[in-house]
Amino acid sequence: MDPLLAELTRRWRDMFAALARGDDLPPGPRLRTEGLAEAAVLTGIASVQDLDQTMDRCYREAFERSMDEDFGADWRNFFPFPQVPAVAQRAPVYPSTAD
Repeated sequence: MDPLLAELTRRWRDMFAALARGDDLPPGPRLRTEGLAEAAVLTGIASVQDLDQTMDRCYREAFERSMDEDFGADWRNFFPFPQVPAVAQRAPVYPSTAD
């Protein structure tokens, strides 16, 4: 496997595993990973479709469901390439007053 693709796969696995645990994900790692994905396409190492399939595989490993299941079949319309749908779980909200 190409070293760039191996690094992308490792980053996606780490990113999605952290989110699946309920951890926060700072924007820096996500943004750098998006840059690597764009570089892979620009240099001809991989296509957008290849990268999306690999990213979905990493997502499935962490969440046990696909990105289509969580974000809809048209998820790329909301997260255009090279965006990674790295969305943290919503924090629980408890009312502080009776009203």
